[in-house]
Amino acid sequence: MEAILAELETELGHAFRTRELLVRALTHRSLAQERVDQKPPHETGTESAGEAGNGAWNGAGGDNERLEFLGDAVLGLVVAEALFELHRDWHEGELTRVRAQLVSRQHMGKVAEAIGLGRHLRLSRGEDKAGLRRKSTVLSNSMEAVIGALFLDGGLEPVRVFAHSKVMGEAAEQLAEELRSGAALGNYKSALQERLQGERAGTPVYRVKSESGPDHRKRFLVEVRLMVEAGQPGKPLARGTGSTKKHAEQDAARRALERLTAMAAKAGGPEDAGLGGNGMGGNVEEQAGE
Repeated sequence: MEAILAELETELGHAFRTRELLVRALTHRSLAQERVDQKPPHETGTESAGEAGNGAWNGAGGDNERLEFLGDAVLGLVVAEALFELHRDWHEGELTRVRAQLVSRQHMGKVAEAIGLGRHLRLSRGEDKAGLRRKSTVLSNSMEAVIGALFLDGGLEPVRVFAHSKVMGEAAEQLAEELRSGAALGNYKSALQERLQGERAGTPVYRVKSESGPDHRKRFLVEVRLMVEAGQPGKPLARGTGSTKKHAEQDAARRALERLTAMAAKAGGPEDAGLGGNGMGGNVEEQAGE
């Protein structure tokens, strides 16, 4: 175990003072549950108050989901800080789009693969045989948990070092070049989808509400809704207009991003911005200038 952890620490660029944190970050819930199920009945519930209350540092028990929650927030902060400092000429929309791509599950899964995180994961036997350590979602979630452990063990600095070298690196430069060349400008639909996925809020769905004007000067009104559950109407996010359906969809996505950003800033964070409640109901007609 010591050699395995040392190998991963080299990839992370940080030697843990409290290695139990790293062990916890690598522990999938399947293994934690397997150990609970295998515990003899007379031992169930006999752990001390210290062991039960200080689970984040108890490498033998518990899973990495709380660390994943923390790592997701810390990563978003560090990447935002780096982009803010490195690209002073970028506007908010450009910063938002690049950050969303860098902290997305897809990209974090690739980061995890690059450092070989999968072979270090602690899984139940059944899930290991099923190939779970190669699954992108598991890798990205575990990567966030490891980042949470980095933060708890050493503060923001080791997270900054790892983010600059592994999370951003060539990927950030490539995205910056796309923005400079105009190749990625205006792709608000992708930015909105990545942001909602990153916040685990749901999926954007677009619907044409109306068409107006003669054939050679058509105007489309499109509404984007937040679809949380299949078959449900979803919560309206914004409406947009354009001379084509695609342009109207992009306009609706842009307005939705602006609204989410404004609400998050006002409420203090995405969880308070109404993504999961009634806060997104709003008067979306006003956003399209109607």
